[in-house]
Amino acid sequence: MARKKKHVKLATTNAYIDPFRVDDPENFHLSAYTTAERGDLDKDKGQKIIEANVKRLFELQNRLYAERRWSVLVIFQGLDAAGKDSAVEHVMSGVNPEGCEVHSFKPPAPEELDHDYLWRSTMRLPPRGRIGIFVRSYYEEVLVVRVRPEVLAKQRLPGRLVTRNIWRERFEDIRAYERYLARNGMLVLKFFLHVSKEEQRQRFLERLEIPSKRWKFSMDDIAERARWTRYQAAYQDLIRHTSTQHAPWYIVPADHKWFARVVIGSTLVRALEQIDPRLPRADPGSLNEFDQVRKALEAETRKPTAGRNSR
Repeated sequence: MARKKKHVKLATTNAYIDPFRVDDPENFHLSAYTTAERGDLDKDKGQKIIEANVKRLFELQNRLYAERRWSVLVIFQGLDAAGKDSAVEHVMSGVNPEGCEVHSFKPPAPEELDHDYLWRSTMRLPPRGRIGIFVRSYYEEVLVVRVRPEVLAKQRLPGRLVTRNIWRERFEDIRAYERYLARNGMLVLKFFLHVSKEEQRQRFLERLEIPSKRWKFSMDDIAERARWTRYQAAYQDLIRHTSTQHAPWYIVPADHKWFARVVIGSTLVRALEQIDPRLPRADPGSLNEFDQVRKALEAETRKPTAGRNSR
């Protein structure tokens, strides 16, 4: 009976993961993925799944941190107002901050431009036992840098290396980089938050109209919006070339933020369950020492202290 219940739960969860994973990158077309998908859920049902995932993620992250064998890199990519920051806030709300680090990548600083384009990301990779979150990532190097040639010029590459093949070469570098990470015990999960142009427009208007959200708005957002078609093409190309078995892309419908959180949270939970981190077990010698310490503590005279009485 218990086994049947577990199977049903897994099948239900898979329905919010598998349809959005890119398993056939050569035939991938971004236009084939809807931005307003909600599955068979309404918002209330979705919220229950989100809450369950938050609790389960807390348990799994605790085991991951204690075991310290695996690390997890979570990448969020998406156009402006796709919901990247809010996804981090809600999906990871139950995670112990001690075991999680968030890095939001902005345009590279002068020091970063003096290094290869993967350098600043490598410096921020999560250590074993930790979850690292990249809000934007090294994928900007085949997105913004591709759409806006002036950004590539700032990298001061030798002229003979800037050829018509540079993007294919960078795709090759990234595939090899992620394969290297996977072979060293890093779980790489990549989410593209797929938002419609109309929904982005509504969210921009909301930022302008609600005082508490105006700080999020930038005129640069409008300039980037004018390049919408070029960014869509760039995303399609990079996903085709960098979705692999060890580091697949997930195309997350982002018009409904709550459903995006269902997909992301369910994917994280299942991925961690598959690597199955375990709490370390004490060896027999330690258990004997623990028993002796316990007996010594229990044998102590129990005297009330000022500190305990003041609690």
